[in-house]
Amino acid sequence: MTDNPRPTAPPTGTHSHDGLLPPSRLGKDGRSLSAASFTSAKPAQSYTRSMNIPGSFAPELKSYVSRVDLSRTDSYGAIDDLHDSTISSEQRQTAYRDRIEKELKIKVGTENLLEALNAKNAKQAREQRKIVELELHTSNRKIAQLQSDLEAEIQRSKREHQQQPSSPKGRLSQLFRSAPLRSPSHLAEHHDRDEDEESGGHDMEVESPTYILGEILQALEAEGMPSDYYVGQANVLVELFKRHQTLKYDLAWSIFGLRMQMVMLSDSREVVAAGYRVMRYAITDRKSLQTIRALQTDYLVILSLVKESKARVEREQALKFIRAFLDVKGGEQEIHPAVARIVVAVANHPDDQLRGIALLTLAEMLLKHPKLVAEAGGLSVLSESMGNGAYSAPETLIDPFLHLMDLPARRGLLNSGFEFSSAFASFTEPVITNAQEDKLKASSKVVAALFKSWSGMMALSLHDFLPVRSIVSALYISSLPIRTAVLDLLINILRIKSPSWSSSFIGGRRLTTYGRVTNLRIEQQDSQGTTKQTVDDTQKRSLVQHFTAISLAVLLRQGLLKGLLLAESDSPTQALRRRTSLLIAEVLRMSSELLPSAWSFGLQTLPSLFTAAIDFRSDDRLQAVATVYQVDSINRTLYRSVSGEDAHARSQHADGSSAARARATSKAQSNATMDETQFRAKMLDTQILNTVNHTKWDWPLIRELIDGPMVNPKRLQEAMITSKMVHRLLGFLRPFKYRFSDASNTKANQRYVRTACALLKLLLETTEGAKYLESNKLVPQIGECLAQQDPMSGITSKTPLFSLERMSETLVGGYFAMLGVMCSDAKGMQILERWKIINIFYHIVELKDRDDLIRALIMEMDYTLDSHPRIILSKAMTATSKGMRITATKILRKYAMLPIEHASIIGGGAAEWAIKLLVSQLYDPEIEVCEVAIKILEEACNDISSLEYVVKCRPALDHLGEIGAPLLLRFLSTSVGYHYLDGLDYITKEMDDWFLGRNDTYVTIVEASLARALAENPEKPGPASEEGLDPQDFGCVPPHFYRELTRTVEGCELLKAKGHFEEFAANIQDFALEAEDPETILKVKGCLWAVGNVGSMELGAPFLEATDVVRWVVVIAEQSQVLTLRGTAFYVLGLISRSLHGQEILAEWGWDGTTNVMGESLGYVLPLDFNKLFAIQLASAGVASGKRDTTTTTMMVRSRRGSLVTDADATNTAILNAIVKLGNTVLTNKALAELNGYRAKKAPGFQKPALFRKAMGLLASHAYRIPQYRFVIDLFDKRVLANIVLEDDEEEAGKDGSEEGSGDSEA
Repeated sequence: MTDNPRPTAPPTGTHSHDGLLPPSRLGKDGRSLSAASFTSAKPAQSYTRSMNIPGSFAPELKSYVSRVDLSRTDSYGAIDDLHDSTISSEQRQTAYRDRIEKELKIKVGTENLLEALNAKNAKQAREQRKIVELELHTSNRKIAQLQSDLEAEIQRSKREHQQQPSSPKGRLSQLFRSAPLRSPSHLAEHHDRDEDEESGGHDMEVESPTYILGEILQALEAEGMPSDYYVGQANVLVELFKRHQTLKYDLAWSIFGLRMQMVMLSDSREVVAAGYRVMRYAITDRKSLQTIRALQTDYLVILSLVKESKARVEREQALKFIRAFLDVKGGEQEIHPAVARIVVAVANHPDDQLRGIALLTLAEMLLKHPKLVAEAGGLSVLSESMGNGAYSAPETLIDPFLHLMDLPARRGLLNSGFEFSSAFASFTEPVITNAQEDKLKASSKVVAALFKSWSGMMALSLHDFLPVRSIVSALYISSLPIRTAVLDLLINILRIKSPSWSSSFIGGRRLTTYGRVTNLRIEQQDSQGTTKQTVDDTQKRSLVQHFTAISLAVLLRQGLLKGLLLAESDSPTQALRRRTSLLIAEVLRMSSELLPSAWSFGLQTLPSLFTAAIDFRSDDRLQAVATVYQVDSINRTLYRSVSGEDAHARSQHADGSSAARARATSKAQSNATMDETQFRAKMLDTQILNTVNHTKWDWPLIRELIDGPMVNPKRLQEAMITSKMVHRLLGFLRPFKYRFSDASNTKANQRYVRTACALLKLLLETTEGAKYLESNKLVPQIGECLAQQDPMSGITSKTPLFSLERMSETLVGGYFAMLGVMCSDAKGMQILERWKIINIFYHIVELKDRDDLIRALIMEMDYTLDSHPRIILSKAMTATSKGMRITATKILRKYAMLPIEHASIIGGGAAEWAIKLLVSQLYDPEIEVCEVAIKILEEACNDISSLEYVVKCRPALDHLGEIGAPLLLRFLSTSVGYHYLDGLDYITKEMDDWFLGRNDTYVTIVEASLARALAENPEKPGPASEEGLDPQDFGCVPPHFYRELTRTVEGCELLKAKGHFEEFAANIQDFALEAEDPETILKVKGCLWAVGNVGSMELGAPFLEATDVVRWVVVIAEQSQVLTLRGTAFYVLGLISRSLHGQEILAEWGWDGTTNVMGESLGYVLPLDFNKLFAIQLASAGVASGKRDTTTTTMMVRSRRGSLVTDADATNTAILNAIVKLGNTVLTNKALAELNGYRAKKAPGFQKPALFRKAMGLLASHAYRIPQYRFVIDLFDKRVLANIVLEDDEEEAGKDGSEEGSGDSEA
């Protein structure tokens, strides 16, 4: 047999035609072929790699075949590689996914380039734009082809797996696809063994996970194998645990544990890391943790974590192994104090790469086992990390501390209350370097997090509000970074949403130019017509605003306004001065809206500023006058642009809306009066009359003419008849001109669609325009193209205009937007009926494979008129796929939100029609469709008239279960709904359900909602939900059964007859000051929310008066030592103040409420004696007992340490004493010298497991740093650990009976 000769590469610049090399050429799309497959290695080796004869051996293949070829799909070499039989299906799928990702990146870059070219001169960028558009089309085509090939490959792989039996080794590779592929050299070494296995034929046994597990454990017995071998086996074992979740419950730990011990005693860092990973996936419950710890894993973890940074893989897996304990119920109890100590040491090591994950682990341990972390010294480490900028998300570390603050029993672990002070120190330090600036930003996050929870507010009140005073005093520092950080922090704390004109104002523009912009924004908001007054407008954001009122009151009492005025007077920059002025105006506005009048009246006068302004002998008078003028100007502008989120300002907003619209349309009116000469000049400027090339037209000017002068019938007549402007615009839109219909579907080209819709709307407003449109070829051509998709029309085309590809790549989808504009007008409907387009719509909705076409149709139609589009939509809601039915149901939200009394005259009420359809959707067979309909109806029922109309429809919701409960709850707010539900026997059952358990669930819902709302940054709102179905009402009071019940007289009579309110009041009175039992505290919270919701209704006043429950709610708010319970009582008092009678009762108990100018309550209350609200005891009886426990533990540790430093051998005793001295910073050097001396003398104790155990016990009983840990452990022989782990009983039996109880790392 002769060897195959290796071909040689042709010289550079020549082409080979023997089939060995792919020719260098351009692809069909004009792009040069990628050479990724030829340049994946060194240039000198690339050609020879591609020319090896199949089956021949080349030494350089070792580094080549292991790489996946990422060349383009039109590269010959790449296709050949993918169809090579030696490449597995998994490799081909990976290659396809890589190519799809690459093409997607090319597509994104091409789209960005196309947008940039559209902004250039049309003539200069014409050729470039053609090339880029061709590139974009090619990318889309390639992505579609690659996705199709990938799907085909996946299906082919499944068929092969089902039909073709394979060898055990091949079967294993299919089971563990995500495991790393073996290198070619490894495959070559075990080729003979694979052939032997193929002849074995153990197919049935291999399919059993227990058999596979046995094979893997047997494979791990092999000694002397390379580390990659053990890592690969461990990875396969992990994949086995992932695929068979129940396998880990049946492990034989006597065998499995021994194998894992051998793996984790390996000298290879990667092998030890793989062992930790396997052990982590083998954890099931607390008992399994105890079994694992019996394998001496505590010692192993400590030894891994003290290693140097080059062993990062092993250290990271060891830390993940510790974190796995926290995922098991009760697993935190199995974390040994010595392990907690080493985690603290890692977190306290400034240069450790795992410091962040160690801090996060400590924080989680503090939540689940506070005492363990406190005894290990972790509190000080976490506290310091919150302010030193070492941790990237310091605000997350504050939550465990606030968890400790809540209950007095846990509060004792916080010794002084200064654990939060490190974050406040950054505001008084000079900022010189970038690191200090990062530290300042990190501290700002921590302080903001403290101001966003009730426990945090209580922590800020410690030591007479010292932390708050430090923040306010930072305003007196003129350093630019500190001043900027403090202003940002205050804006965040007070949840101030900057107005739209704030950035321009801070940049230096005058305020006089913002009136028109503000009025225009108001007019645009009014034109949407989706906002209407609801029965719950007074409840929106009540809890968040109430909490913000407390934050504002705390800051103002500590001198916020005085500090801001001083900061405004000596601001380092003009921009910062303007920003400070804006903040002063916002604070004054918020104080007038959120605080009682007794608080705000004194602030509005700005006494110190006015005193300086009228002091003519002072040089600062002019500056004070300027400040007064600036603040007044900002206040007036803020009043004009007040946000619609303020519920009490909406009525004022509505009163001035007509005047605002009149002012906003002044520009349009002036343009409409343009004379003939000016209009002709403008038409010439658009370039429409000069050229038919639409890329040269001035589209912004065209839109301006359509919205302005052409509103005038004379100007429109001139544009249609005298000139060719409208004719050319409609000609550009005609499908068979292939100008608009061939334009790419990009963001920049959407202006064509918007202009076309505006033009059609303008033409339909006049009779002449409608006739002109009817006589144009645009509509019949659109109808002909739509008929190509109608199977009943008989019209077909090889390349239909509305094909799936063209709908996604071109602007043909914009034709549906134009047809939607025509559907909104009666004259447009007549045109569509004339050309039979309406008939085509009916047939399109019946298509089974064109959801994209149906979606475009129903989403662009207008359903205001009672005409064919409504019938088409109702058909789409019942006869299409589930996704289409959900989309069609969401469309109804816009119309269901319309007020019933203001419905359109033509059609007799879009809101009624939408509500009827939504009620019919409640009987859809798919629960997802019903859920969407429920959400829309629930939102529509905020309006009383809509709610009554929904009840008239008498929907049956029994089949929906919990999904329909919120809507049924809404029905209770009217007498009609009450009687309807009473007839269904719903009220009695639901009332008993709430009384027995739903009240407790309500507590969780409202607390989670409030926490989410407070965590949100108003300057950076979250992404809006699709179709607005889930309004972001986090922080408002969720619907409560008893509140809805109290809205009607019938409901109040039922509540009185049942006696539930009296039960709630009795529970509150009996357990008002409960501070220990979590279940009782939860029950009291549920009773408080029920009382508050009943008291917020005017009809609930007799219940408050009869039970005197308000007195006990006030007691909880002022005296409870459970901080979250105190916060709940505070919010409940705000709810009670919403009723007039509730305000009177609260005034008797020393609480003052906020009202608007009409005397109506806003639901914000504050105590007249403000300090009562923040009176807490940092040390209580429970805390004292906790300190006694800590003292007892400390004494036990000291006594145990005393037993550890004693040994029968004097040398061993001296070594242990030296280790104790190592923890003393004064004696560290002496201890190091002594220990080094014993090491030089080769003390026999360093070979003994007994001394190692005692040394580890000493390390666990005191705070040591990582280098000290490493030094002590390196003193001992490496075989000591193996003896402890593997031969513990044999080595240590009978040697030292006292040592068994002294080892700190035993299970």
